This record gives sequence, structure tokens and C-alpha cells, in this order.
Amino acid sequence: MEEIPKPRELLAARTSAEALFTLLRDWFEVPLHVTLDLRGVDTAVAELGDPQLIMAMAMRKLQALHLLTTPGVRTTTDVVVTVIQDLERALKQAPAMHLKDEAADTDWDAELAALEDQPVNGSPEAEAFDEIEQFKRHHSALRVAARAVLHASDGQICALI
Repeated sequence: MEEIPKPRELLAARTSAEALFTLLRDWFEVPLHVTLDLRGVDTAVAELGDPQLIMAMAMRKLQALHLLTTPGVRTTTDVVVTVIQDLERALKQAPAMHLKDEAADTDWDAELAALEDQPVNGSPEAEAFDEIEQFKRHHSALRVAARAVLHASDGQICALI
């Protein structure tokens, strides 16, 4: 199998994996330990609809990607692309799911009353917008890393060193 160096975009994705991991934990209050019900193939039905568990599973993939983007850790192009692809659906949905949860938990009367007292730039809404933009930037970095891996390998399965 041909060996190629990890593209710089893949190495840079290490920081993004870490940032996304932290944001998902904060947004969805994912506990430090998660238990999966593996008694049967159909026992996951309820779990797979739980946003907290969905994000916990995405966080596990981010842990794997963080490892794969570590300099000196050997992997292959297909593994990297697959991990990033597996993350795509959850990461696409995460900001909207987060904002929906936040809206449901907000005391809107209190928020409207507080609008007159808060400067716009320091408001919780401005901070939430900044977090969403940060999330999108890091999510985009994962896509850029996947494209860089495909480009560097010319679409072939290669070892990344």
C-alpha cells in the first residue's frame, strides 16, 4: 500500500475535532459516561431518537478522528473519510437541535424584559450566534480535511503517515 503524508488540512482538523467535541458536550449536556443497550438488535430504537445519545455517539467519532489526526498515528485514507462521513449527519443537525432545545427552555417573558437592559454585543443571543458560527467553521474544517485526503491520495486507499 502506498504511503503518503497526512495533508496539513487533516492535521489541522485535530483542533476542530476537539472544539466540536466540547461544543456538543456543552450543548447537549452529554454525561462523561454513556451506556448502550445491546440486549438485542431492536433495543436501540428509543435510544437512536434521543438527541443526547446521538451526540454522544458523534462525540465518540470525534474522539476517533482526533486520534487519527495525531501526528505519528498511522491510518488509511478510507478510514479517515469514513469517520468524517459518519459524523456528517449529526454535525449538520446539531446547531438546529441545540437552538430548538434552547428555545424550548427559554423563559421568553424574562428574555424580552431583559432586552432593554442588555447591550446587543454582550447578549446571550450574540454569544449563541458566535458559538453557532464557531461550530460551522470547525465542521467545515472536517469537510476540507476529507477533500484534502481524497486529493492527496488521488482517490486511492493509501496509508497516511
